[in-house]
Amino acid sequence: MDQGTPIINVDLPDFATQVIAASHETPILVDFWADWCAPCLTLAPVLKQVVSDYQGRFRLAKVEVDEGENMKLAGQYQLRGFPTCILFIAGEERARFASHRPSPWIRAFLDEHLAAA
Repeated sequence: MDQGTPIINVDLPDFATQVIAASHETPILVDFWADWCAPCLTLAPVLKQVVSDYQGRFRLAKVEVDEGENMKLAGQYQLRGFPTCILFIAGEERARFASHRPSPWIRAFLDEHLAAA
């Protein structure tokens, strides 16, 4: 994963490298989303702005779970709905949230968990 890219698209074959391994260097927030999901589409620009504002304190990995192998990740992480965001730090899930959240809520979530990293 290019360390200069704050937002990346990830699929199942690359998940272990681009999320789990990479989270040992920089925390990774994974956005599990689908293009038919209205809350997913409203969350996307909020996450894009937050990742920009945080200037490298974390990276955003987007996993589209519409079909195919990426649905296996949804099952592996026992996702109940979309969007679901999971924060990985040092190779482990540290926290998660589901559904659309406003920017101040997401910032408080990140501040709490990134401070403990």
